Amino acid sequence: MATPAAPLTTTTPASTFEFPREYHYPPFFTRQPNQNTRHSQQSKWASLVLSYCAHHKLYKLSLTSPTTAELFHNRRIDRRLSLADAREVLEFMRRDGRAEFILRSTGGGVAGWAGVGGDGGGGEEGDVAWIYWRTPDEWAALIEAWVDETAQKGTVLTLYELSQGEGTIGTEFHGLDLELLQKALQVLVKRNKAQIFGQEDQLGVKFF
Repeated sequence: MATPAAPLTTTTPASTFEFPREYHYPPFFTRQPNQNTRHSQQSKWASLVLSYCAHHKLYKLSLTSPTTAELFHNRRIDRRLSLADAREVLEFMRRDGRAEFILRSTGGGVAGWAGVGGDGGGGEEGDVAWIYWRTPDEWAALIEAWVDETAQKGTVLTLYELSQGEGTIGTEFHGLDLELLQKALQVLVKRNKAQIFGQEDQLGVKFF
C-alpha cells in the first residue's frame, strides 16, 4: 500500500504543527511484534513524517539532527522512537517512493547534504534522506503547469529565478530546494519538455 502524499494544506512558518492523536500514546513509539500491526504503525509514522516535513517545508531529513528531534521524541510522555526504528520508517517510505537515502560522500561528509535547518546533520549512511512529500514527478507537473499558464515556453530561466524569483512567488515550488528542483527538471528533460544548460552555479533551463 503506497504512502499517500501529504495533505495540500497551506501553513505559515510560525504556525504550530499539529501532531496526530497516536503521537501522544506510548505504544506508537514501541516496535509492534505483530506483522499487520507493525505495517500499520510504519504507515502512520510515514504519514507523520510527510506531514511534518511538508508543514515545515523540509526537503531533507537527518535522523540525528537536533532541529527535528521533536518528530521522533515526545517529551511530554517521555517516549522516543529508536534510531533503528526510525531508519525502518525511512526504508518503508523509500519502498513507497516517498524517501531517498543520501549516501555519505568519500570525503566523510554526506553527499549533497548541508543539514536540516543549516546544521551538519552528521549521522551514518541511512540517517539522511530526501523526504518526498511531493515527488520529483509531482514537482515537475506543478512546474509544467506554471510554464503553460504563464506562457514561459521558449523562455530561458535560471534555476534561482525558478526557485526564488519574483515571478514564482505564490507558487507551490517557490523556495524549492535547488537540488530537488534539478531532480524535477530532469523529469521534464526526459519528457523533452525542457533543456538544462550552463555552468554549475549558473544553470539555466529552457522549456518547450
